[in-house]
Amino acid sequence: PLIGSLGLMLLLCSYLALYPMLFSKLAKRYFTPHVWGLALPFVWLVCEWARGTVLTGFPWLSIGYSQMNSPLSGWMPVIGEFGVSALLMALCAACAVWLMHKRYIAPIALSVLLYLSGWVLNTHSWVHPSGEPVKIAMVQGNIAQDIRWAPEQDWPTMKKYLELTQAHWDNQVIIWPEAAIPQLEPIAVDYLTQLDKEAAAHNTGLLTGIVNYNFETRQAYNSIIGLGLSEQSDKQGHYRYPQANRFDKHHLLPIGEYIPLEDWLRGIAPIFDLPMSSFTRGDYQQANLLANGYHFAPALCFEIVFPSQIQQNLYADTDFIITVSNDAWFGHSHGPAQHLEIAQVRAKEFGLPVLRSTNNGITAFIDANGVIQSRLPQFETSVLSDEIQRVSGTTPYRYLGNVAAWLLTVLGFLIAIRLHRAK
Repeated sequence: PLIGSLGLMLLLCSYLALYPMLFSKLAKRYFTPHVWGLALPFVWLVCEWARGTVLTGFPWLSIGYSQMNSPLSGWMPVIGEFGVSALLMALCAACAVWLMHKRYIAPIALSVLLYLSGWVLNTHSWVHPSGEPVKIAMVQGNIAQDIRWAPEQDWPTMKKYLELTQAHWDNQVIIWPEAAIPQLEPIAVDYLTQLDKEAAAHNTGLLTGIVNYNFETRQAYNSIIGLGLSEQSDKQGHYRYPQANRFDKHHLLPIGEYIPLEDWLRGIAPIFDLPMSSFTRGDYQQANLLANGYHFAPALCFEIVFPSQIQQNLYADTDFIITVSNDAWFGHSHGPAQHLEIAQVRAKEFGLPVLRSTNNGITAFIDANGVIQSRLPQFETSVLSDEIQRVSGTTPYRYLGNVAAWLLTVLGFLIAIRLHRAK
């Protein structure tokens, strides 16, 4: 119901506002302005960490993402978007204090130093091309949200994805988006088996989103499964239900896939008792998906905003990060563009190409530098086929994660406490 949706949106916005409110309260009460530039980055990161952790977390669009197309993006492979958020807070807090005291040289000097250092870091290549490019096709079915789960639309949707794929079996890997197959996996086994055989007959691997449901335990999983060739040396498809070559979503979207305080809320409002509104979480760390000998680290839709989880699922033989999404529920809003920019930042941080396959946009190939190599327009039924280069090497952030950002901000915080007490 519309009134319920608006109420939930208001509740979500009010909840998320608690974290900057907490930050402002702590900054004003415990720190005088002369130490803001040193103390506030740590306080901000603590509040951002809480926002991304409490009730499974909702770290959508923290301030570091604003620098993806600026020289400060050079810091992302070193300290991540998390650390860039701290740099921005340090810069803004210090400049605010200096400008209040009409000191103009210092903020200009600090700004030039940070942006120049980021520009220098951007000139360094953390990873290098390795092997031959891989030819991959991503299918954008453009299925309207209001018919995605209508039972009478199951076969038309499955047929549409199959027909869109027919002209692209020459690709080494084919990717379908989140829940591209609208039937529950146990019910769609015959369709999946035939798709598995056809992919193998064309010497390709296929990855697709689907909902798995265990009728005995009544557990539902938002999953990605592999069909066709698992290894290049395979002679036939490998799909058997249930199979190991799958990924089950761990970070579930609040309300849509996970009900916070579920036992309590379901008892007070029927809107919280919608079908499949509470999925079962997959493991935090899972094996990479295999398709035609290539290794894909999955981030299913909302999970692309959690760099720590992605870091834990990157291995020495990981070739690509793959993120499949629906995004139809965003409608004509900034949501899909924001989602795409978040995926760009993950590519930049980890020095790995990101393949983003969506139902109705924005499907895109993102190279290891976070640059969009090719993309499809929104709300268009099409297939995006391109060659993406694998890389070797690693970034400091892939190795250290958020440790460097925490160490730097803690050091600044300790210095700020000492100066504050001296004052």
